[in-house]
Formats: sequence, structure tokens, C-alpha cells
Amino acid sequence: MQSAQLAVPVNERDHSVGPANAPVTLVEYGDFECSHCARAYPVVEGIRRSMGDSLRFVYRHFPLAEAHPHAQHAAEASEAAGAQGKFWEMHHMLFENHEALDNQDLLLYVARIGCDARRAAEELAAGAYTRDVRDDFRGGVRSGVNGTPTFFVNGYRYDGDWSDTDEFILALTNAASEANVAIR
Repeated sequence: MQSAQLAVPVNERDHSVGPANAPVTLVEYGDFECSHCARAYPVVEGIRRSMGDSLRFVYRHFPLAEAHPHAQHAAEASEAAGAQGKFWEMHHMLFENHEALDNQDLLLYVARIGCDARRAAEELAAGAYTRDVRDDFRGGVRSGVNGTPTFFVNGYRYDGDWSDTDEFILALTNAASEANVAIR
């Protein structure tokens, strides 16, 4: 039985790192306030380092606002940083500080990574990125996401144990092999 498929293909609006033509694309639907996502963060970073140019990593927002009251605003703050070319720096900062995400903290992190905090504060107050975060969330719902983190490997939901790094890397390596066979 095939896993759920990614309903919204990876596109130019996504935040991604790694080559667009990498044989494996790993999409994460995550929540910056989620303790499970915070535990997955170093796992994903290690996999990114070990796979190098064989992996493109895409992060999409899936704030579980009822359980995590700061998640929506943290996602919007990452978008504000992204508008200033610093999405990934903010992504790292938020996961490294996932237990301190009130508005003051978010603006402190924005400044700490070298962004214009006043601009970010104005954009956050205006709700400039609310729709972008909601669009990611809706795409996740359409893809069958109902918790975080949820991963998709080359368009199919990964239902294995992401916390078992060896198992996760094996699944990604197998996906790379399958992609390379399909290319030939």
C-alpha cells in the first residue's frame, strides 16, 4: 500500500535548501513550538550533512495553534526573516529556542540573526505572512498531515520512525537509488 501523497508539489514559494535536481526531496511539515519537531531538527540537520547534494530539504509550516499558542506567530516571524533573506537562520534559531517563542523573543531572534526588527515587527502586526502560513497548513491538511513533524520523501509520506536515524537515512538512500534508476 502506497503512503499518502504530497498534494501541493514543491514550488518556488517553498523554503528549500539543497539542489533542485537532487535525487531526494524531503519535505517536512513542522511546528516551531512542537517538542517532537525540536527533536527532529538535529536529526534532519545530520541527514542533510551526510547526504549533501543528494538531498533537497523543504520546510513547510503546520502550526498546531490549539496545542502551541506561539506556533502561528513563530511561523510568521520565520517568514518575516525569510523576506529579508534569513529564513534558514530563523528556522535554526526558533528550533534551538522552541520553548521561548513569545512576541518579544521572536523580535529578539530576528534582530540576533541580522534582520531589521522594526520592519519584522510592523509586518507581524499587519499579518503580512498569515496567509502564507495558512496556505502551507491547508496544503498539509490536503496531504493528510495531522500532526508534526510529518515528512514526505519524493512526494510520499514517510511513515517510518524518523527518530531512528539509521532507518530514516536508509529510506532516503533507497529513494535516491530509485530516483537514479528512474532517471536512467
